[in-house]
Amino acid sequence: MRNILTTISNAWKLPDLRKKILITVALLVAFRFFAYVPTPGVDIDRLRELFATNQFLSLLNIFSGGTLVNFSVMALGLNPYINASIILQLLTLVFPKLEALAKEGEYGRQKINQYTRFLTVPLAIFQAIGMYALLRNQNIIDVLSPVALVSMILTMVAGTVLLMWLGELISEYGIGNGISLLIFAGIVVQIPVMFGQTATTFNQEQLFNLAIFVLLGIVVIGAIILMNEATRRVTIHYAKRIRGTQMHGGQSTHLPLRLNQAGVIPIIFAVSLVLLPSLIGNFIQNVPNPVLSRIGLFLSTSFNPAGLLYNVVYFLLVVGFTYFYTAVIFNPGKIATEIQKHGGFVPGIRPGTATAAYLNYILTRITLAGATFLGLIAILPSIAQQVTGVQNLLLGGTGILIVVSVVLELVKNLEAQLLTRSYEGFLK
Repeated sequence: MRNILTTISNAWKLPDLRKKILITVALLVAFRFFAYVPTPGVDIDRLRELFATNQFLSLLNIFSGGTLVNFSVMALGLNPYINASIILQLLTLVFPKLEALAKEGEYGRQKINQYTRFLTVPLAIFQAIGMYALLRNQNIIDVLSPVALVSMILTMVAGTVLLMWLGELISEYGIGNGISLLIFAGIVVQIPVMFGQTATTFNQEQLFNLAIFVLLGIVVIGAIILMNEATRRVTIHYAKRIRGTQMHGGQSTHLPLRLNQAGVIPIIFAVSLVLLPSLIGNFIQNVPNPVLSRIGLFLSTSFNPAGLLYNVVYFLLVVGFTYFYTAVIFNPGKIATEIQKHGGFVPGIRPGTATAAYLNYILTRITLAGATFLGLIAILPSIAQQVTGVQNLLLGGTGILIVVSVVLELVKNLEAQLLTRSYEGFLK
C-alpha cells in the first residue's frame, strides 16, 4: 500500500503525468454522471425491487457499473463492446486477411478497433431490444409506441457508444487501459452499496459467517497479488563477440514468463459470455411458441449464478480465454527470433525453432496453473455463498480480481512512465 501511494505521489509531481491523472479522473467522473441520467419511461422503484430479488440481474448490474439498476442512458454498459472484441479476436483466427491485418502493427490494430466499433452498434441494438422485452415481461415498463421504442433503443445504443468513446479517450490521453478502468470504477462504487445491504439484512447468527466471508476475501486478494506477480524465469546466455578491440556479450539474463500473461481480460470476456444465456432465456421464455418458451426457461434457470451449470461453464470459459488471450499477446516464435538475432540462446536448447518450441512448452504449463487459478477465483464466491449463507455480497472473486488487477496494472504503468522520465532526465 505504501508503494502504491509513493508511486502516485511521485507521478503527481510531474506536470505531464499530473495532467494524465486529472484527465482520467475527469472522464471517470463524467462516466459516473451519465450513470445516473435515467432513460425515460421506466418505473425505477419497481426496477430496483426486481434487482433486489434477482441474483442474475444484480450480478449484471455490478458489471454495468450500477447503470442498469438506474436504467440510465448507459444501461447496457460495455457488454456490447466486449462481445464485439471477442468476436473480432475469434474471427482473426479464422480469416487469414484479419490475421494478416492484426500483424501490421499500429495500422492493423487501428483497423481492427474500427471494425470492433462498427460491430458494437448492432450488438447494442440487439441487447437493448432484449432488455426492453425483459422489463416488459416483468411489467416494469409499459408497451411503447414504435417511435418511443426506437427512441429508447437509440438512447441506450448512444450510451454504449459514449461509454466506449470515454474508454478510448482514457487509453489515449489518460493513464492505463480505459475499458478496464471504467469497469473498475463501476465495480468500486458498488462495494459500499453491497456492504450496506448486507449490514441491514444479516442477524447476530450470521456474524460469524460474515467474518469468514471477509477473511476469505482477504486471502483471495493476497492470492491474486501473488499470482499476478509470479513469474517463471528462463535463463538466456549471450555469446561473446569481438568487435574491433572490444568484446561484447558473454553475460546472462532472464526472460520472465508470467503465470498470468492475460491479466484480467479472460475474466471480462468470460463474464460477458456467461451472462448471455440468462439474458436470452429471460427474453424468450414468455413468447407464445412453447418450444422457445421451454428453451428460455431452461436457460434462465440453468444459468443462474448460483447454479452448477453456470459455474462449470464460467470456469471453462475463463480457462479457455486465458489460453486464447495468452496466445494472442505472446508469440514464442517472435521471441525466439529476437533472442537469436541478438546472439542469445537458452542453455541446452538450440536457437530458433527449438527455442520457440521450448518457450511454448513452458508457457503452456504455467498458463495452465494461471488459468486454473483464475477459474477457481471466478467460481469460489458461489461456493462461499452456499457455505456461509451470505448472499448480498455479489461482488465475488471476479470483481475482486478485476479491481486488484487493474490497480496493479495502473501502478506498474505509472512506475514505467516514472522510470522513462528518469532516464530522459539522466540523458539530458
